[in-house]
Amino acid sequence: MLKLLKILAVTLALGLLLPARGVIPVQNATYKDWNANSFWYSPWGKSGVHKGIDIFAAKGQRVISSTSGLVIYAGDIEMGGKVVAILGPKWRIYYYAHLHSINAKMLDYAGKGDIIGAVGDSGNAKGKPPHLHYSVISLVPYVWKLSTEKQGWKRMFYMNPADSFV
Repeated sequence: MLKLLKILAVTLALGLLLPARGVIPVQNATYKDWNANSFWYSPWGKSGVHKGIDIFAAKGQRVISSTSGLVIYAGDIEMGGKVVAILGPKWRIYYYAHLHSINAKMLDYAGKGDIIGAVGDSGNAKGKPPHLHYSVISLVPYVWKLSTEKQGWKRMFYMNPADSFV
């Protein structure tokens, strides 16, 4: 049992040491394609707080993996529509939602810059301008980010995605 705990500790530590610098996940997008103040904006629909950024682009524009990692989900969910989730550096989940189409497959490796889908308006974005909802969720809590604001306890797990771009 002690050996297993040591292996888990080393695995966790190695994952935290990996660099997490990513690229903007919509091909040819720039910092002008989203509102920098949209992360953690409240009030925001059913979710209460906007836990990511929306990168606006033409429907069908390629969505690329911001970082390298393991595709842990590729499919449909109610609010996000067509989504891809990738487990990447620092034990973070990189979440891509409202896709028009999905190119990634579960349990495949996605390299930084690989095409994983296309911008769309699926899920609760139906009828809105096409965009990619992009979130970065940490599996390791950042307790110093805890706050008393609305859903402030969740701040420990959500990173501002724009902070991770090269």
